[in-house]
Amino acid sequence: MDPRTLTPALRVLRLCLHLLMAGLLVLAAVRADSAAGTAMAVVVGAVYAAGSLLPSVGRSQRAAAVWLGVLGASWLGLLWLTPDALWVAFPLYFLQLHLLPTRWSLPAVTLTAGAAILSYVGHGAALNPGVFIGPLLGGAVAVATVLGYQALYRESERRRRLIEELIETRAELAAAERHAGTLAERERLAREIHDTLAQGLSSIQLLLRAAERALPPDSPAAGHIDRARQAAQDNLAEARRFVRALSPPDLEHGSLAAALERLCEPGAGSGPDGSYGAYGPGAGPRVRFSVSGTPAELPTPYEVALLRIAQSALANTVRHASASRAEITLSFMGASVTLDVVDDGKGFDPGSVRQSSEGGFGLPAMRSRAESLGGTFTVESAPGQGTAVAVSLPLPAGVSA
Repeated sequence: MDPRTLTPALRVLRLCLHLLMAGLLVLAAVRADSAAGTAMAVVVGAVYAAGSLLPSVGRSQRAAAVWLGVLGASWLGLLWLTPDALWVAFPLYFLQLHLLPTRWSLPAVTLTAGAAILSYVGHGAALNPGVFIGPLLGGAVAVATVLGYQALYRESERRRRLIEELIETRAELAAAERHAGTLAERERLAREIHDTLAQGLSSIQLLLRAAERALPPDSPAAGHIDRARQAAQDNLAEARRFVRALSPPDLEHGSLAAALERLCEPGAGSGPDGSYGAYGPGAGPRVRFSVSGTPAELPTPYEVALLRIAQSALANTVRHASASRAEITLSFMGASVTLDVVDDGKGFDPGSVRQSSEGGFGLPAMRSRAESLGGTFTVESAPGQGTAVAVSLPLPAGVSA
């Protein structure tokens, strides 16, 4: 047995086994009728001590088997000389069960018990049930103790490995959650930058471009407008941070329906006449808002997502659709809420849209917002046939329309 692998409890048990073996050998030596018996007890003690000190006995089953064979043979010699040596069988049981595989240790324990019984009978002791029950019961107790301990040890090791795996899994899960949180925050910031700062800077660029075209070629303001437009373009390219807010300002003083209605009112857009046009009076689409069904109070994430999607969809209409009319419809149904943004613009092929450095993030951002809440996002459009954007979000538990 390698002392370096023993727990404090096992060290105590190992010491107790050594003391038990030493005590039984001293008893056999003292009660021996001849000097040969005493000498043989010393030999058995020396063999036992040598095996306890040899590291190979605890590391190699072959070395352990050889040592147990020598120890058993010397014990049989002592057993031949004195009947008191039969008590040494009890520590031998534990050694055999601990050092040998089960398929070898059980037969070894049986043979040791049999040798103890035969020795007791051979020395002329009177036959009684205790002669047979004692060694056999001692062997059975040793077998039950060692096998029970081994089962407990295996279970303890299994639990230890499970705990280690649980700790590792928890650490991996925490790392994965941190990574997922980082990715989600990056995505959120990308959406917010696109839907707020980027859209505002784009509107500024469009307005400055329209103003630049409206000026006479020799106007002294043309240079200032050009520099302002260039500054807006540079800031649009360099925007990297977004001031986080729990909810958009449009939702702070009213419901989602009211915010969407204000979005469609004259003067709410970026055009000079209050429309969503950026190229002069009447150039942008006229937007109408309607509500279908019985409005329900939605959680803030739902309201934020629907408002941002409506803003982004209208921004795309202004920039790309060349539409004259657009309509926003908010529908409350039994188990879901739906937002539809429809325009009569020039349309496009949804399958051909690709994200670029100058735009194209709106549709992926809108889709991501919808899917993050368990909803669906669809775009129906074709060249020359206008565009319809539809978002459907399932109502959370406890909210009904």
